[in-house]
Amino acid sequence: MKIKSLLQKNRRNSLTVLAFVVVVAAGYFLSPVLSPETKSLSQNDDTVLISAEKALPEDAEADVVQDKDGKELLTPGLREKIGQMLVIGFRGTDLSQASFISGALDDLKPGGVILFDFDVPSQSFPRNIVNSEQVKKLIADLQSGSSVPLFVAVDAEGGAVNRLKSKYGFIDVPSAQQMGKESADNTRLQGETLGKELAYLGFNLDFAPVVDVNVNPQNPVIGKIGRSFSIEPQAVIEHAAAFIKGLEKYQIITSIKHFPGHGSSASDSHKGITDITESYKAPELWPFQELIKSGLAETVMVGHLVNKNIDSEFPATLSKIFINKILKQDLGFDGVVVCDDLQMGAITQNYGLEEAAVRMVAAGCDLLIISNNVGVYDETAPYKARDAILRAVESGGISKDSIEASFIKIENLKKKFGIIE
Repeated sequence: MKIKSLLQKNRRNSLTVLAFVVVVAAGYFLSPVLSPETKSLSQNDDTVLISAEKALPEDAEADVVQDKDGKELLTPGLREKIGQMLVIGFRGTDLSQASFISGALDDLKPGGVILFDFDVPSQSFPRNIVNSEQVKKLIADLQSGSSVPLFVAVDAEGGAVNRLKSKYGFIDVPSAQQMGKESADNTRLQGETLGKELAYLGFNLDFAPVVDVNVNPQNPVIGKIGRSFSIEPQAVIEHAAAFIKGLEKYQIITSIKHFPGHGSSASDSHKGITDITESYKAPELWPFQELIKSGLAETVMVGHLVNKNIDSEFPATLSKIFINKILKQDLGFDGVVVCDDLQMGAITQNYGLEEAAVRMVAAGCDLLIISNNVGVYDETAPYKARDAILRAVESGGISKDSIEASFIKIENLKKKFGIIE
């Protein structure tokens, strides 16, 4: 059966999303036109934000339950469950310097933190990372200061994107592009070496590997700086799988990124909207599809990528079509969905922080990153995001069940990797 002609024949009666998945399976370029059915999916007729003057939900605080012996126990309330959906950044190389994060661990109870070497808003060094022993102590103190064990995350891909640089005394990890030129066994060994160091330091989550296919070698944020394993999707799959296995040997959680594929883009979503409508090629989805199928995708990071053929209104991070329909339903991903940094230009130039946070959760995101390390440093940002999500639950824009589902996924992931018992 000729998939291409079948799609043309049934275009008016088929969802563009279904066409997207079928085309990917066949390996053709994306070229569908939005059908009326898909357009209706992309419109958010429901109002997900409510006025800041509204009171927070009554059950936002912890609930009191009794165990089998009648002893009263506190279970996480809605406020705390939403806090677990946040990974936040902060300034400070030790906890005594970092008064913001000390307070946030107590009252925000975030699911995790993310560490950086360089502070982008102030263009200064150091941010959190100076050397091995300093990082190890900082992470130990963060975990001691948190009532709920944390995801402690880092961007350690190798090459240009690695917060643990060799000039600070950490191991030197080659770029994905370099690894892609060697054997997959070598890539696995590189993953093991990195995983051993991350585990020693106390990290448990690495936002890596990049599984974007190097469709555009001049892509300023992927191809040009060596972040893709290969121009060949199968090579990307093999090397990414090997890198994940290497990291997981040392109980490091990984995150394949940037769904649905950033490799063909010609711009940087840190700086503004990245539109892949005309450049996206179907094989860019294959690595996500295959790694999910193989069970190696513990988390998937969604990128701020616009494809108007699929969702004419929202980037993937805010899109129910991309997250709930394609990623979860069509590709069968049931793990933790991570949305790329809320403070990147693609979002801040087009949406308010609170609106973006609510739309991400409504679209199906489980874990939100607020790094405070893109354009601005705003210690109120995580609180604003949490409270906006709380109000959206009260307004009906987000269901309590979806918050509960995200909380359980996060809790189960932490249990699986020994972060909590």
